[in-house]
Amino acid sequence: MAASRSKSPAIELEVGERIVRVSNPDRVYFPASGATKRDLVEYYLSVGDGIIRALRDRPCMMHRFPEGLSGDKVHQKRVPHGAPDWLETVRVHFPRYNRNADELCVTELASVIWAVQMSTVEFHPWNSRRADTEKPDEWRIDLDPGDNCDYDTVRRVAHVAHEVLDQLGAIGWPKTSGGSGIHIYLRIAPEYGFTDVRRAALAFAREVERRTPDDVTTTWWRKDRDPAKVFVDYNQNARDHTIASAYSVRGVPEATVSTPIRWDEIDNVLPKDFTIATVPARFAELGDLHQGIDDAVFALDPLLEWAARDEREGAEDPGEVDAS
Repeated sequence: MAASRSKSPAIELEVGERIVRVSNPDRVYFPASGATKRDLVEYYLSVGDGIIRALRDRPCMMHRFPEGLSGDKVHQKRVPHGAPDWLETVRVHFPRYNRNADELCVTELASVIWAVQMSTVEFHPWNSRRADTEKPDEWRIDLDPGDNCDYDTVRRVAHVAHEVLDQLGAIGWPKTSGGSGIHIYLRIAPEYGFTDVRRAALAFAREVERRTPDDVTTTWWRKDRDPAKVFVDYNQNARDHTIASAYSVRGVPEATVSTPIRWDEIDNVLPKDFTIATVPARFAELGDLHQGIDDAVFALDPLLEWAARDEREGAEDPGEVDAS
């Protein structure tokens, strides 16, 4: 089903202290369900506390679909000219190009709804905040299955990751990716730069690989990986690498949502269970399962010690990335 070409009358919504105008609300964005731009707006309103907690004060790239999913996807870092005066931004520098960009910086729900009006479906925040964009306060564990890897393998690896976190005394907050994997987020003290956070993430990934070598790979180049294994993607912690936030809708026809889950749910749920049609009722019942994340701060020192140990023993970095 192609995106609707007819124009529907604009609507105005009161979002907190703001009035946000939403044009063409009946445009179909998600062909599998027929969900519209209005449905997308109503979804984000329904999970307001959760999406704000996930995005607050972070530089945020918008994944836009101006013609719905039937059209091209736009990765937008810069807030366009003509944005409302109240919309907040944060300036980030891209050394590779020696350029700056004023990215969306969500501080209130109206900012999210404005972005949806601008055809944003997915929100991809940095793992640092505007107080110091060079010092991450979030460590991201991305369990990314290969093309021939089933979801039961992802589940097994998630449990092993949980065991390692318990050993470290760290509290991890899992969520579905909205695709085929699982993400686990942790708050960290913003005391280290991206290079050290990535080193720590790589040390963790290596430990998970040691404990379940038949299921896990840390090989960076996709062509060299076993497609039946889960890649623990430590490079998601490199500078300017972003993944969909908690409560972000994904740009797929089924309108799946990257959804916080409990550890005891991992064996019983599938990413496809969570969509813009099902998550609002879950959120109304359970609230934000990541509500306590800001209070559970982990010090990276033990992982940096693991990284130093691995380096002394001759471990090589399997995939260095350039900061953009």
